[in-house]
Amino acid sequence: MGEPIGSAAGAVLAEHSHGVGAPATTRAQLLRSRDVADFPIVTGREEEWRFTPIRRLRGLSNGTFVPAPVGLSYHSLSIPDGVTVTCTPRESAQFGAVLTPFDRVSAQAMTSATDAVTVEVAPNAAPTEPIVLRVEGKGAHHGVAFGHTVLNVGASAQAVVVLDHVGSATLADNVEISVGANASLRLISIADWDRDAVQLQHHKARLDRDASLTHIAVTLGGDVVRQYTSVEFAGRGAQVDAYGIYFADAGQHLEHRLLMDHGVPDCRSNVGYRGALQGQDAHTVWVGDVLIRPEATGTQTYEINRNLVLTDGARADSVPNLEIQTGEVVSAGHASATGRFDDEQLFYLQARGIPEAEARRLVVRGFFAELVNKIGLPDIQDRLSSAIEARLAVRGV
Repeated sequence: MGEPIGSAAGAVLAEHSHGVGAPATTRAQLLRSRDVADFPIVTGREEEWRFTPIRRLRGLSNGTFVPAPVGLSYHSLSIPDGVTVTCTPRESAQFGAVLTPFDRVSAQAMTSATDAVTVEVAPNAAPTEPIVLRVEGKGAHHGVAFGHTVLNVGASAQAVVVLDHVGSATLADNVEISVGANASLRLISIADWDRDAVQLQHHKARLDRDASLTHIAVTLGGDVVRQYTSVEFAGRGAQVDAYGIYFADAGQHLEHRLLMDHGVPDCRSNVGYRGALQGQDAHTVWVGDVLIRPEATGTQTYEINRNLVLTDGARADSVPNLEIQTGEVVSAGHASATGRFDDEQLFYLQARGIPEAEARRLVVRGFFAELVNKIGLPDIQDRLSSAIEARLAVRGV
């Protein structure tokens, strides 16, 4: 382990939203503040929190948490040339430069974190190896830890960053991502916590002109994991591909929320998340919001979420939303599907002599294969495939 470092034209369209209980306010009207006091205590009746098991958040929803004396450590496992990793105080200008929280827990994390782990990729740099940071929890029941990470990719640079979350923790943290003009970042965020961990995290990315971000969220471990990923387009020609892979076992709650905030012309966003569920009370939530502001003409956007329910007793909630404030977009669409095994696929495999259990495993592998391959790092892809296989073997799927 490394050293610890502490297209249609026409009139403007009204909001377009699908899902049970459309929000009372639009995404553009969300309260944004760094002050925890500006946000009411979370009760679970709010639209933004109605799926989340509030009682399992260990006081993060209402401020009754106990701070952990030593709850978290960051380790730099790989720092290639052209990259610096430092610990910067909260007084630094970079702290909060990209992210202004729009929920209570994110604001609490920003208020409570004393410093940030800052990764700087120099302009024009192109490291040949990924930048790997490991976030290690020291115990979920030792109190709540707060973290802050800043990723800055300079103009015309190219980089791959891995954030690997392991161990046991109760954690609220923010990740600020800035991708400079003509730069490219592939970020793989892995939540491979021990079974008792709780994490509430907000990733906020700002993309400059012609910047490119590939954001891949892998969520396997923990008791409750809730990740909010929001993207702000700050320059023409910026684009993001956001992918997610998650697998919930019995009793786990894995929740992913996204906001693609198109505020400038000629940008593109593409979202694809896939999840599998098995076991009693396994619960996944995916909420995908796309906001196309009046000035964001020429936008191209699409989002899709697919869920595979492997056993009885599991539940997947999937809510895609589009808020379109201009008619001059190139394309805007969304889709969501939740179902069980495809009987035709199973029949096809079994008809060729493959036993039912193995046929089911092959179907699950195929379900995830496209997104696993987008990670582009063989060690992580093998690790993820092994974790999925192990879960299937435990349940005999």
